[in-house]
Amino acid sequence: MSRFLAGVNAEFTKLFTTRLWWVLAIVLFAYIALLSGGLAGLFGAITTGAIAPSGGNVPHFGALAPLIYSFATSVGYVFPVLLGALATTGEFRHQTLTPTFLANPRRGEVLGAKSLTSLLMGAGYGAVALVGSVAAGALALSIAGVDTQLGDSDTWALFGRALIAMALWATIGVGLGVLVPNQAAVIVIILAFTQFVEPLLRLAGSFSDLTGTITKFLPGAASDGLVGASFFTISTPGSAQLDWWQGGLVLVGYAVVLTVIGWLTTWRRDVT
Repeated sequence: MSRFLAGVNAEFTKLFTTRLWWVLAIVLFAYIALLSGGLAGLFGAITTGAIAPSGGNVPHFGALAPLIYSFATSVGYVFPVLLGALATTGEFRHQTLTPTFLANPRRGEVLGAKSLTSLLMGAGYGAVALVGSVAAGALALSIAGVDTQLGDSDTWALFGRALIAMALWATIGVGLGVLVPNQAAVIVIILAFTQFVEPLLRLAGSFSDLTGTITKFLPGAASDGLVGASFFTISTPGSAQLDWWQGGLVLVGYAVVLTVIGWLTTWRRDVT
């Protein structure tokens, strides 16, 4: 146990001696705050009638406050994925795995320490994203005259589930980094899948019950199910959604499967 804790401490040290973690955190906060604040103001004005949509058809947003706060995960999840993946692929790129494995030849412990470190960092990123979405979003909703629902227990439960989702996304990033150790390749894969492939698949899944049943098990859809709110609930209104605990189990499954496959294919290889 002491050796494992020493490994976790070493992983934190590796991470905090680079600029990666705080650069991503700053960009995450600014991005989510800008998006949440801007859309909260726009949607709030439409809801209260301050802005009349063309054609007179007012879109139905449902509970607006949870939707705005959920931007922390529905959009911000790519940041902890990148953190976990880059923290892992950086080891291959800079060959820091060599001294790590010399210090602790039990590679499973090293990988476990990295996964735990990323899990905690992912939760920290979740807190950063929530601060951005709640601070900017709640302010904009208040100005628009919409209830911020910060006094509701359901809202705080959403915050807790969002932290869990972001933590799990970071471990998925570790699994991807182990499976695809090339840093440039894993960045392209993450950005292409999260920003283009999955959104298109989820849009296609909203057209029928059969495809919707399949696409709700995609990682982003599972994350939205875990959190309980998402922009996709209005952009793809016909899409199905998992219960929160089902979404959590699906994310855990992705993290475990990716990590195990990466362990079997790359992590056990000789490091040169």
